[in-house]
Amino acid sequence: MPITDMWSEEYRAQKGDVKLYMFRKRLGAPVAGETPKPILFLVHGSSFSGPTGFDLHVPGKPDYSLMEKFAEYGFDVWTMDHEGYGKSDSTDGNSPIAEGVKDLKAGMEIVERETGQSNIAFYGSSSGALRAAAFAEDYPQHASKLILDAFVWTGKDAPTLIERSKKMDQWTASNMRKVDRAFFLSIFTRDMPGTSEDGVAEALADTQLAICDAVPTGTYVDMCSKLPVCDPTRIDCPVLIIRGEHDGIATEEDLLNYFNLLPNRNKQFAIMAGQAHVSHLGVNRARFWHVVRRFLEMPERIDESGL
Repeated sequence: MPITDMWSEEYRAQKGDVKLYMFRKRLGAPVAGETPKPILFLVHGSSFSGPTGFDLHVPGKPDYSLMEKFAEYGFDVWTMDHEGYGKSDSTDGNSPIAEGVKDLKAGMEIVERETGQSNIAFYGSSSGALRAAAFAEDYPQHASKLILDAFVWTGKDAPTLIERSKKMDQWTASNMRKVDRAFFLSIFTRDMPGTSEDGVAEALADTQLAICDAVPTGTYVDMCSKLPVCDPTRIDCPVLIIRGEHDGIATEEDLLNYFNLLPNRNKQFAIMAGQAHVSHLGVNRARFWHVVRRFLEMPERIDESGL
């Protein structure tokens, strides 16, 4: 199917009085009676909304939309803006990890209504990985596979969080924090300059700042003062942990400690050389696609009688 057949749709999930924006992409519009496509739900992090990060288009540079790439692979790809982000409603809260779990539960109601599927794969990046993991703990019936990218467990000795914690007074003084062009550029350079192409950070800043110039502080507060917020022993499904070689959000030791406690033996740990914090927007993103796709498409285990 040619790329011109890329189809998209917008939805609104309802969480109490809060309306949450959802976005979906796949090849071809849904048709009654078709064979269901596997669903991949992308969960955004602390500083930019779902479509901004996962459906980014960079002038003169191809293949920066993670949604389109996995739609090309045959997936039905969904994302959402969490409360206080992008096109979703804002409240007087600060949208912490626990609230993100409620957002995902509301989002799953839309996914199930539109597709008939209730057990799907989740990918989360940074604090989005914390949201996705916490959701899989509370609602294991909805998570068939879980991909945790730029994840952190306890935060022990994590360079990025050590620096971020120095501004805790700022994060707790307000439920929103300002973001600007310089901030977005720093996401791509703070760990290792050269791990992303020129123009990517600028395109992301252009896209996000056209929507809003402030985001909630809740995930920053959680990651700086409340870790761990996830319990690996409560995860039932297969898990892939992806760590960019230069990512300062966590140490390898912290992530391996979490990984070793995951009870499902269908688990993988991938260290991506030449990558930093935002793997899906890095210069080596094709290697990231490969690791994620192979995990999602791995054949199911066969058990012979007596094993």
